[in-house]
Amino acid sequence: MKTNLYDKDYYLWLEETVQLLQEGKFTYLDIPNLIEEIKDMGISQKKAVKSNSRILLMHLLKWKYQPSKCSKSWKCSIIEHRKRIRDSFEDSPSLKVYFADNFDLCYQDARELAAAETGLSINEFPIESPFSQQDTLKPDYFPE
Repeated sequence: MKTNLYDKDYYLWLEETVQLLQEGKFTYLDIPNLIEEIKDMGISQKKAVKSNSRILLMHLLKWKYQPSKCSKSWKCSIIEHRKRIRDSFEDSPSLKVYFADNFDLCYQDARELAAAETGLSINEFPIESPFSQQDTLKPDYFPE
């Protein structure tokens, strides 16, 4: 394997790495970059859960605190981001712990996003989430 292939042609590096693994040619693998890629995969999954949680919570806040402006678009966004989180949990059940551990942080971010998007003061939204983690993920939950 070319030593700089990872930097020159990432996709080709991936193809060659897969081929080497399938053929059992482990001594030819670019181990340092392979390790980094595996680490990055985990980081990427965590970022997706965090991002989807923020957007979901933001839309739940908008739904609760601007009920007169509720739209089909907001409802679709709530449903879509719940599905994305559910899919992440199906692929990697251990991410449920990550979701729980980061729920409060995601809620704080969602407050900021909701304030920016609605024009309401951030103080209009409670400091602690009015939604439980369980309700946030329930397919049929829409706050009143």
